[in-house]
Amino acid sequence: MKFSRARLAKELAEKAQAYTASVAFDRRLYRHDIAGSIAHAKMLGQQGIISPKEAELIVMGLVSIREEIESGQFQFKPEMEDVHLNIEARLIEKIGAVGGKLHTARSRNDQVALDMRLFVRDSIQEAIAGLKEFQRVLLDVAEANKQTVFPGYTHLQLAQPVVLAHHLLAYFEMFERDVERFRDCLARSDVLPLGSGALAGVPYPVDREFVAKELGFARVSRNSIDAVSDRDFVLEYEAAASIAMMHLSRLSEEIVLWSSSEFGFVEMDEAYATGSSIMPQKKNPDVAELARGKTGRVYGHLMGLLTTMKGLPLSYNRDLQEDKEGLFDTVDTLLASLGVCAGMVGSLKVNAVRTREAAGKGYILATDLADYLVRQGVPFRTAHEVVGKLVSYAAEKGKALSELTSGEYRSFSPLFGDEVKSISLESSVASRNVTGGTSPGQVERALARSREILGKSR
Repeated sequence: MKFSRARLAKELAEKAQAYTASVAFDRRLYRHDIAGSIAHAKMLGQQGIISPKEAELIVMGLVSIREEIESGQFQFKPEMEDVHLNIEARLIEKIGAVGGKLHTARSRNDQVALDMRLFVRDSIQEAIAGLKEFQRVLLDVAEANKQTVFPGYTHLQLAQPVVLAHHLLAYFEMFERDVERFRDCLARSDVLPLGSGALAGVPYPVDREFVAKELGFARVSRNSIDAVSDRDFVLEYEAAASIAMMHLSRLSEEIVLWSSSEFGFVEMDEAYATGSSIMPQKKNPDVAELARGKTGRVYGHLMGLLTTMKGLPLSYNRDLQEDKEGLFDTVDTLLASLGVCAGMVGSLKVNAVRTREAAGKGYILATDLADYLVRQGVPFRTAHEVVGKLVSYAAEKGKALSELTSGEYRSFSPLFGDEVKSISLESSVASRNVTGGTSPGQVERALARSREILGKSR
């Protein structure tokens, strides 16, 4: 059985057929295509566009085809171009000419748009679930390390001490914004395009609201041209996925650094590390490195579709067939990355002794010394300059700040009292007692808030 060549005298060239066929990848949409077709058939029967008996027969045939596909009995045929024609052809084989009535009041243009929206809607829910699970892992590790002193960095240089929980909760916040982005994307994806026809609407008394309710859509599209030519909901998914992968890549980069001999902050579980083909001592953080690397391919899919869309006149163009492979790979890459990295992060062994040692290096308490002088009435800029000179002096002498005598401190400012010697990593952390800070009390509040967020998401 052939479709859509009635106007054309010649058969499609073999190379052209292979070039235009999409069934090799869009067969993945079979569940969404069948769900959309079942809702459409029910509406056609309800509206009297086809008889209720014909609608029932079509629905039964579609359910049977879905079972064939899921049991592996269905044979997708490349000459049928795509998943939609494969299913329709099989329907006609099974129930006869009445199967041809399914396409009444529908174009492949709004049919494809529907399938894509259904797929993106499902994929968003999976992405949110994956992000939430990752947040749970982060929260577990943070809870276990709320007293682990950790070196905070700027420019990858020692800056100020924090606790590891505070550092990890920064990623919790990033992933929470990713969840919000996907939820925003869901709101704009949750629109029924079916009923738009090829581009102008359909000349039948269809009930679009009925179909929307059947498929769980919040609303129907307001413009038929926009409905069939729009793919910005796909772009929005890929943009949200790209940002989420960027956040995952940043954490992965830190894990690569932290697990190195030079840092030694964490030990990678062997289940998430690999060896070397030549160096027997190696324990490589390949999972983290691949998450970092796969971020680039997700970016690439976003840029690819943006480039495809930028020159398309309204309404539908076959270029839009290129929206699927990149989307499918983005979905798979994001979900796989979230899943494996959650396992990796959850299995990390933190070396709290090593992190504290690192936090004590590099004159990391210099800002606390400046703040001490400020509390004595010294303008901050003056205090900054005094402590800068003090640090230079200590570096020249090869001394840590804790090794300086009270007399050496006072040689830079008479306002330094003996109590300056009591400034420590713990006192520095405790002093950051502002909303969003790293003090023990603030970290406890942040952990409680994070637990509340996850509780609400269930």
